[in-house]
Amino acid sequence: MPSLQPQQSQVSAPAAPAPTSTAPTARSASRRRQRSTRLTVAVALLAVATLLVGWALVAGIGWLTSLVAVAALVLGAAATRITHTEVMQARRDAARDRAEQASAYAALTAERTAENAVFAADMRRKIADREEVIDGLEVALSKAQRLAADQTRKLNAEARRADVAEREVSESARLLDASEDRAAEAIVLVAELEAELDVMRAELVSWKAAAAAKRAESA
Repeated sequence: MPSLQPQQSQVSAPAAPAPTSTAPTARSASRRRQRSTRLTVAVALLAVATLLVGWALVAGIGWLTSLVAVAALVLGAAATRITHTEVMQARRDAARDRAEQASAYAALTAERTAENAVFAADMRRKIADREEVIDGLEVALSKAQRLAADQTRKLNAEARRADVAEREVSESARLLDASEDRAAEAIVLVAELEAELDVMRAELVSWKAAAAAKRAESA
């Protein structure tokens, strides 16, 4: 009969590896360097424009002041354009990073969902196997209990029959002893009767002899 004992196994949920972020980090570092360069250029342009305006005011020349004002306006516009471009680029980079992060998390979620589905299917299969083994053990236990009950009933019946037989043997032995006692008493009684009969026969013979002797004397 094959063994029905279940083999125990350790079950643990698969751990999903964390997504790597080497490439996004490198891109972020490159963007930070570009942003730092652009902001430095914009600040430098504003500083140059401020210096030019200050120098023109100190010089007090009208046409030079007008020329410096135009140059400062151009430099400020350039700095503003650079800053605006940097802000828009930062927004686009942030949106791109969020989209990449959302895509990575979506892929990670899909991967973990698939792993959880595989894990759940494996657990259902193992639970079904254990339930099947448990059902087999319960059937075997029920059969063993019925067999034990049958053997117990048979043992009790044999014990009762043995008790009855023992009582019958005891009664037969008692009857045999009583019969032997009665036989011994009968033998003794027969011997006594035979002895008494012998005595009576001897007396009868002596009586006959005495009677014969008297008849002889009378004649």
